[in-house]
Amino acid sequence: MEAKAIKTLKYLNVSEIQKHLNSVEYVIMATPAPEHFKDTPIHFTIFLNTSDDLPKEIQKSIFDKFLDENEIINPIEIMSQIMPVGFSEGSQETPMLLLLVKEEDMRAIPNVPMLVMDFLADSENFSEAKDKSLTGWTYSYN
Repeated sequence: MEAKAIKTLKYLNVSEIQKHLNSVEYVIMATPAPEHFKDTPIHFTIFLNTSDDLPKEIQKSIFDKFLDENEIINPIEIMSQIMPVGFSEGSQETPMLLLLVKEEDMRAIPNVPMLVMDFLADSENFSEAKDKSLTGWTYSYN
C-alpha cells in the first residue's frame, strides 16, 4: 500500500482550537528527517499545551522525560520556544498540528501559541517515520 499525502479539508478557528485543546496535555509528532541526518532519522516535534515560557531547567526536565519515556536517543538541533500552531482537519482521526514559521501562514491560518520542542533524534518506537517515511502524531490527554 502506498502512503498518500495528508490532505487538509479545513483549518480550525481559534475557538475550535481552544475547545479541542481543553483536555490535551501534549502532542508528539514524528516525521522523517532529511536524508543526510543518518544518525538522527526522525524529526520530532513536541507541542505542550501551554503558552507559558517555562524556565529552561523545567523545559530540560520535561524534554529529558520525553526522551526517556519514548526511548529517544541522540537528540540534536534542539529548539524550544513559544510558537504559533495551527490545526487542520483531514481524513485522520485527530486534527494535525501545523507549526507556523512563515509570516504569511501566521496571518492566514488561525493559530494559538504553544510551547514547542523541535529536534532530530532516533528511536525504535517510531518505525513508521524512520522506516516507512510516514508522518504521525499522538495526543496525550490529562
